[in-house]
This record gives sequence, structure tokens and C-alpha cells, in this order.
Amino acid sequence: MLDIKLIQNSKEEIETALLKRMNKNDLDLDKIISLDNKKRELLTKKEALQSKRNKGSKTKPNKRTVEAMKTIGSDIKKLDKDLDKINTDYNSLISALPNIPANDVVSGGKENNKVLKSFREQPKFDFETKDHIELATTLGLIDYKRSAKMSGSGFWTYTGDGALLEWALLNYFIDFHRNHADYEFMIPPYLLNQNSAYVSGHLPKFKKDLYWTEDGKLCLNATSEMMLGNYHAGEVFSISDLPKKYYALSTCFRREAGAYRTEERGMIRGHQFNKIEMFHFSNPDNSWKLFDELVKYAQELIEGLDLHYNTVQLAAGDTGTAMAKTIDLEVWIPSMNSYKEVSSISNALDYQARRGNIRFKDKDSKNKFVHTLNASGLATSRVFPALLEQNQQSDGTVKVPKKLQQYMGGLKVLKSK
Repeated sequence: MLDIKLIQNSKEEIETALLKRMNKNDLDLDKIISLDNKKRELLTKKEALQSKRNKGSKTKPNKRTVEAMKTIGSDIKKLDKDLDKINTDYNSLISALPNIPANDVVSGGKENNKVLKSFREQPKFDFETKDHIELATTLGLIDYKRSAKMSGSGFWTYTGDGALLEWALLNYFIDFHRNHADYEFMIPPYLLNQNSAYVSGHLPKFKKDLYWTEDGKLCLNATSEMMLGNYHAGEVFSISDLPKKYYALSTCFRREAGAYRTEERGMIRGHQFNKIEMFHFSNPDNSWKLFDELVKYAQELIEGLDLHYNTVQLAAGDTGTAMAKTIDLEVWIPSMNSYKEVSSISNALDYQARRGNIRFKDKDSKNKFVHTLNASGLATSRVFPALLEQNQQSDGTVKVPKKLQQYMGGLKVLKSK
């Protein structure tokens, strides 16, 4: 959520920034400011009436004062009704506003994303290659057919060495973060309430992308960011507590509404996948430094697997609603002749903290909102297929990256049984 004072005091600058990611017809800051002014006006009237009622209650009652108190009470009820309507309209409009893009984030959509760095060259093969679905099936790593029977399309079951490989990836990610003593390991709940989904920025816009319980009160997490971002909701840190750094293991669930592209089969766009998430609560003075740290760590994880990937800065229109800036790490999928995101590193500034009322006391003991940052470290559902396809060999086997061999009993090659 944006700061209404910032909108009022710097309306033109905020409007220019938001138009990097919004259509002009969808942006009406004047209406939001007007509703906020009307709300303040009605609150002032209400407070004046309440003060008058309090004074009247201290005088000796008579017919005239009793009638006056009834009139004041009736006027307050009417103001409350008007305030409820204005608050509903105001909250709906301001909650729908996305975050303000950082200064170096360019306008537009995917077409304006910029590659900042490439690691290794695209792998070249002198034999006819297989896609990750065929590799996983012939090597007995994943069972798609029985999973579809159990759960429908978009789900899979890791089997045999495939289950070991998935577990190896997660252990590699966890051990990497364990080596950074300032990070705390978490395994949060997988279900969260509507307010938590609102704080993370998934509500109201992305409600249809989430899986909800029958009563609509709880949803399955789409990313550990949703839980970690709410872990300190309503709390006030001391400045010495910051930054607070977490990494979490979770299974994530997404409806992935809409039609898939024909090439997005297998694990590329599934409804359930595993991920390690990094999350920071930061003093605003340090959040961009911590953003760079998250980028560095996520890059080191992929590079440890010797996979070719690109580091890409997203344009404003391709950046998540709650985020001021996002850098994606996109791994090469040879069979698709394209790159797929395996980590998004984002700084939400105080956007999520305002929704969750997460603050800290600065050096002058004033309460200020923290900044929140998150990064996948990493998601396995696209690392797994990239690993199979980039490391396949002419005999149909797949090389196991050195970093993972220790977690797989020394296994160096995946081969059919």
C-alpha cells in the first residue's frame, strides 16, 4: 500500500512513476485524494460531535439536553454510515495501486526487460536431444501419468533417483543458506488467512490464482514470501534487530489460471512445486544493499550447478504489483529454446509493511515502516528440467552436478534401471 501523504504531496511525480506500469485510464489519484480529504472532513465533524456529547453528558439532564443528545447521537450514526462507505471506496482504490517503480526501472512490459549478465554459454549438442519430460520418464525420475490420474494435469510424482535429485537440490539450497549465520531457517504453515494474502499483495488482484478452502477463510501459499512477510505483522522492531533474515522451505501451490503455451509442459508450469525462499525485514537505509546480497546469493546457487542462465532486470509492467524492483534469474531450457525464471529477487520497500503494519523504532525512537525483500533461493521445478536438459548425454543418461553428488550417495550419472 502506498503512503497517502506521499500521494498528496508529490502527486505528479507519483503519477509519472506509476504510469511506467499502468494505463492512464486506470489511474485516478485525484479520486483517492478527494476521498481521503472527505474522510478527514467527516472525522473532524464526528470528533466535534463526540466532544459536544461528552460535555453534555456532564451537565444535569433536562428535556432540552436529552433531545440535543439524541440529535447528536443520530448525527454521529449518519456520519459513521457515510464514513464506512468512503472507507470502503478509499481502501478499494488505494489497495489496487501497485508499488512505485524504482528510479532505474524502465517503463513497459516484457519487451523492455534487460539482460544484465549471462553465466556460461548455451550448451551445444552433437546428437539429437530430448526434452525434460522424455528424459524424466525414460530414466524413471518422474511419473506424470499416474499423477494425472490421482490429481489431474499440472502435477507430478518424483520417483526413485528423481526423488533423490529433488531432495538433493533442496538440501544443497538449505546447506548454502546455513553457511550464512545471519539467516534463520523456517518451515512455516502452508495455509494462511485472507489478511496475510492481502499483506503480501496477492489480494485483491490475484485471488483467482490461489487455492482456497471451501469456506474461503484460508488459502494455500503460492510462495513462502506470503508467510514470511506476515511473520512479524503488527510488530515493532528495535533498530538493532534489523535486518532480520530468514530462509524457508515450503511447497507452493498455484492455480496458474489461463491457457498454457504448448511448450510449457511437464514441470515448467505446474500447480505444486518446492522452493527455498529468502526474506528480509530491513531498515530502509540498507534495503538496496540487502537487495544486492539476495541477487548475489541466488546467482551463486545456480552457478554452483554449472547451469547456463541470464540475470534480467524486469521492466515496470512485468514487475509484481507489490514490488518496486525485480531482478529475475532465468535458466536456459534447450528444448524450448528459451529461458525460464527460477528466482525473482524483489524489493517491496514499505509497500507490504504498510499493509502488515510492520515497523521499527529509529534512532530517535520514532516508529517507521520497515522495508521487505524476498528472493527464491531457489525454486526446483524449473531447475530440475534445466538440469536434465543441459546435462544430458548422447547415450540418454544425465550427468549429476558435483554439488549434488554428495546428497545422492555419490551418484554421478542418472541412468535407466
